[in-house]
Amino acid sequence: MNIFITGTGGFIGGSIAARLARDGYTVRGLIRRAEQREALERLGIEAVVGSLDDTALLAAEARAANAVINAASSDHRGAVEALIGALEGSNKPLLHTSGSSVVGNACDGDNSTDHIYTEDNLPEPTADKAARVAIDDLVLAASERGVRSSVLCNTLIYGHGAVPGTASVQLPRLERQAKKSGIVRHVGRGLNTWSNVHIDDVVDVYRRALDKSPAGTFYFVESGEANFRDMSAAMAKKLNLHGTRARTLLGWAPKRTSVIEWIETELA
Repeated sequence: MNIFITGTGGFIGGSIAARLARDGYTVRGLIRRAEQREALERLGIEAVVGSLDDTALLAAEARAANAVINAASSDHRGAVEALIGALEGSNKPLLHTSGSSVVGNACDGDNSTDHIYTEDNLPEPTADKAARVAIDDLVLAASERGVRSSVLCNTLIYGHGAVPGTASVQLPRLERQAKKSGIVRHVGRGLNTWSNVHIDDVVDVYRRALDKSPAGTFYFVESGEANFRDMSAAMAKKLNLHGTRARTLLGWAPKRTSVIEWIETELA
């Protein structure tokens, strides 16, 4: 089975492509930078240098493949239209990657919510996510044009990618900032809660969707949840940055740590 995957120079697409190549699929992967070719070929991936703006290239690769996975930008409508147009009437699988920020809200880290969104219970998109949701809808509607299309809406992804030099977004960015400043930060009180999923499980669900997903199906991809305050605290502990600057830079270790104890035992 021949698979064409966009975004194989990145974290998600590269990890999916590497797994499918390891499983015996013939994988052709779109990359923007030719210098990534050697790394992909070591993973068994045939590199195709181009961009999402190369609609003729995308269409040709899609027509030649048995299935297509769009794991590059979730917001490039032209690329999606080119892939759908090339696959129309073929009943080939098209897996499109979206992201769970389409159901996020601007709480500034100060609160969480008990509301749970499911695939059949999605809110109206906020203005900044309306274009992405419209692309998701376009992919799902391709099921009526003879494409076995699905949308996989990934939550916060963690873990290590298969392609050297690639990483997910949220936690690596938090780590870089922490190492630079010596302090792990979060927005507001850090109570904003995100569903999350490990990259290995993301790869597994794409692999299953290639074979099993019915046309026109939307999936949330998640396996747990955590708020940023707890994730920041765990990262601070791992990086030994769980104290203030006086602790981390000066080696200060206070011996009296309970004002309550002082009041109860020593207050005159």
